[in-house]
Amino acid sequence: MGKIVRALSADGSALCSAVDTTDIVNEIHRIHGTSATASAAAGRLATAACIMGALMKNETDRLELRINGGGKIGTITTVADYRGNVKCCMDNPFADLPLNSKGKLDVGGIVGTDGYLSVIRDLGMKEPYVGQVPIVSGEIAIDVTQYYAVSEQIPTVCALGVLVDTDLTIKKAGGYMIQLVPPVNEAAIDFIEENIKDMQSVTKMLEDGLSPEEIALKGLKGLDGEILDSWEAQYYCDCSRERTEQVLITLGKDELAKLAEEEPVTEVCCHFCDNKYRFTSEELKELIKRI
Repeated sequence: MGKIVRALSADGSALCSAVDTTDIVNEIHRIHGTSATASAAAGRLATAACIMGALMKNETDRLELRINGGGKIGTITTVADYRGNVKCCMDNPFADLPLNSKGKLDVGGIVGTDGYLSVIRDLGMKEPYVGQVPIVSGEIAIDVTQYYAVSEQIPTVCALGVLVDTDLTIKKAGGYMIQLVPPVNEAAIDFIEENIKDMQSVTKMLEDGLSPEEIALKGLKGLDGEILDSWEAQYYCDCSRERTEQVLITLGKDELAKLAEEEPVTEVCCHFCDNKYRFTSEELKELIKRI
């Protein structure tokens, strides 16, 4: 289980969300068999989705983050609900690169910078809200910050981190995001800027034993921050046989008939959790009757 914590400054001018996603990113690695660099990239995007999803209000709200900068990993897609439960997939989970010039996992290199970060919010309206910004660095956190600045005009600081062990499991993963609530309090900006300078990396703070609560309050030091709420989040895929049937129906009668003729059993694999759903030719013919 991951843990999400939100803290609010005393005057309501700044909100800091912090999350420990170590278990969530370990599940991404377990399901997809990710390389070290792929774990770092997918884990950062999943952590961002966890935080951003938890900012939504309604039970049926869904958030999707998608990034593709032309790097070896291809497109990374994460989907979160309003509780920050998240699922993730990517085109090439086995892609890897040597360490970068700073001796760190080269997330920016494996994601690339020739492309876009897309944010899709399904809020139950007729059409989902779609925001898109050019990738700035491919390191994810800077790109999320850029998205909020350009698309939503919300002053935002985002920090994300994934620490991969020598056996490719995840030692620590998490992130925090600080946002200023309009009207912007200029004094709060000064405090937050100083706090960011004093804060170590997310994974170092988690390694040192700091809880998400402590990280959230560190982000609001000097602003009399108080914990607003907290809860657990997890890697969660909502696929099912019924949903898979609906996907197959969208293929249309001709395509389903073709599948029924070609193989005695058609297998559909979920890209998010690797669950496999099998349909016999007779079951596909029954689906055709429902079209």
